[in-house]
Formats: sequence, C-alpha cells, structure tokens
Amino acid sequence: MRGGGDTDLKESIEEVIDEHEALTPMMNPEQREMLMNIISFGELEVDDVMVPRTDIVALEAGASTADVVSTFRQAHHSRLPVYRETLDDIAGFVHIKDIVDHWGRDEELSLARILRELLVVPPSMPILDLLARMRSTRIHMAVVVDEYGGTDGLVTIEDIVEEIVGEIEDEHDAHEGPSLQERPDGSIEADGRAEIEDLEKILAVDLLPDEVDEDIETLGGLVFAILGRVPQIGELISHPSGVEFEVVDADLRRVKRLMIRHGTAANADDDEGEPGDEPDSESDG
Repeated sequence: MRGGGDTDLKESIEEVIDEHEALTPMMNPEQREMLMNIISFGELEVDDVMVPRTDIVALEAGASTADVVSTFRQAHHSRLPVYRETLDDIAGFVHIKDIVDHWGRDEELSLARILRELLVVPPSMPILDLLARMRSTRIHMAVVVDEYGGTDGLVTIEDIVEEIVGEIEDEHDAHEGPSLQERPDGSIEADGRAEIEDLEKILAVDLLPDEVDEDIETLGGLVFAILGRVPQIGELISHPSGVEFEVVDADLRRVKRLMIRHGTAANADDDEGEPGDEPDSESDG
C-alpha cells in the first residue's frame, strides 16, 4: 500500500469503519482493531515486527542437554535459534518436539543432528513477502541480518500473525502486565520498551527536547540518552521536566523495567519518612 491510490483507498476504508462504528454497535472493539490492523498490514516491514537482537533467547551449538531443556523451560518458546560462536553466526533453529523425542535416551543430545533451516531476510523486507515465503517454504522462523551480515533480530510466524489479531498467549506464555501501569500512589510502572509517546500522553509533558536524538522511541532509550550509559538497578534519573525514573530491573545492555514519578507522586515519596517541624518538647527552664 505504498502508491497514492492505495493510500486513498486505505483512508476511505478507515473512514467507513469509523462511520460504521458511530452508527451501529455491530462491530465490537476487537473486531474493529483487527480490521484496522489488516488495512495497515501491507505497510509493515520486517524491522517493525522483529524481536530485537538484545531480546533474542538462543542456544549455543555445543549446549548440553540440561542447558537446552533449562533454556526452553525459561523461554516459554517452542522454537529457539542456535548459534555457533556469536549471534552473528546463527546456524538454524531447534523445535521443542525434537527435544522431547530425544528425552530418555542415553546419549547426549546433539543440536547439530536436529538443527532446522531458518530464513535469512533483510530488515526492509515487506512483511507480506516474508509471510508468503514462510508459507511456501514451511519455515516459520527468520533471522534478520543487516547489510554487514550481523544479526539485527528474529521473526517467527507468530510475530507476524500477532500484528493482525493481537498478542497470542498460550498455556506456556508467562503473563506480562501492561507496558505502562498506573499505581494508586500516582507513580507508573513501565517496561523499558514502552513508547515515550505513550508516557507523554499520560503525564502531559514533553520528554524529548530538540537536543535529544529523535530516533529514540522507548523509555529505556531515553534513560540511556540522559545518562550516556546503561544505568544500574536502583539508580534514580531526573528529567528536566520533573519526571523521575527509578531503574527497577536492568542488565548490562538494556533497561528492563522502570518506576516513574512526576509531580505529586515524586513529592509524596520525598516527604515520606521526613519529620515535620515540631515544637521542642522540652522548655528551657
């Protein structure tokens, strides 16, 4: 949907959907959202839906059976990529059912024997093209590589389907709360990958002044930009707008969770535990 005619058609369909919603209750919010997602689907590229490199869970090619089982258990995925020395050298992927088939055998598991082929695609590839390729090859995992051959991210067919129907959770998925969760005391608990724009709407503040890189989109990226480094757990970062970020969880490469305070929430925390000015209980005389 990149041509002018396609854009006009897309806008016309969106207007019809909006008018239909105003006139009748026949379309519930979930159905409307799914239809809007389908309309926008043709505009997406691989890097819009991929799991970024920092979030990839992968197996080292020489991993022991115990390590493989442990990683699958913690990752809650049915497929995991396998790399040789670094993530820039992904050899393929393994499916959990192949691990189950091996269970109970005396010999040590060899990932090389059960390795499956995956697709290699550029980040600019249209999602529709990747979906068609996955269907024709029956290969449902793709590694996303940059122009130098380095790994940018990973895409599964589930990631693509979720762009239409929303996040898919099965019995193995760990439940995650909303990326921005307001608390009774006025503070906000946030995923480091939450959009800066979403927090700006909640707090009605501008968090991205002109001097900050406009390519920064996430709260974790904003905190990194303010400090010039990845912060430590428990570290407090003050924004010129008065917003305070407390790092709840982080590793060596990225910020995972934040506690955010602004205005009354920040003042309440500052005042907590500080005694007021009380008259002396003892008189001089």
